Amino acid sequence: MSEELATQPEDRQQEDRRLLSRAQTGDMAAFEQLVEAHRDKVFGLALRMTRSEADAAEITQDTFLSAYQHLKDFRGDAAFGSWVHRIAANHALMRLRHRRVVQAVEDDIKGPEFTELGSLADYPERDWSRDAEEKALDAELGQAIQQATDRLPEGYREVFLLKDVEGLSYEQISELTGDSVPAIKSRLHRARLALREAIDLFYNQGALAE
Repeated sequence: MSEELATQPEDRQQEDRRLLSRAQTGDMAAFEQLVEAHRDKVFGLALRMTRSEADAAEITQDTFLSAYQHLKDFRGDAAFGSWVHRIAANHALMRLRHRRVVQAVEDDIKGPEFTELGSLADYPERDWSRDAEEKALDAELGQAIQQATDRLPEGYREVFLLKDVEGLSYEQISELTGDSVPAIKSRLHRARLALREAIDLFYNQGALAE
């Protein structure tokens, strides 16, 4: 899962295991403590994926309901937080698919051009990576990246969030989405290029303003 989740304090993981053991025997108070500990992160993931607080709230409720219904099936091979994050991602994906069917519309993206073979036709020459690292905490840059992420079509944004934000493997994303690993890699590649273009534009505008 995400780096933050993967490196959560060992005492948090130990507490989760203790509460999980109690919850699996029917201790509702223990399960409520697990919900309290992980609710905000689950809501945050759902909000990033759906961009709707109402949808994120419902996804959060559905996630913990599903977790409770399958508590006895969870063997603890992964951290409890990682498990509920995968459940949340799955519910968010289902919600987005339903939304696409209802709306039958996908956001347009103004991104880089590609050849018929799928390669980048015009790649920015500017090396923005060092600047991006040095100014990663810059509020304006963060806003530009967020806006670029929001403009990604849902299929691209889903893959970007699941891989680069939540840290899922290609195989895990494939399991969640039902798409092939090559298709996922292709969408992620294009999503990253679109974000690179947004970052490059941000610094070019800054240079022109100086």
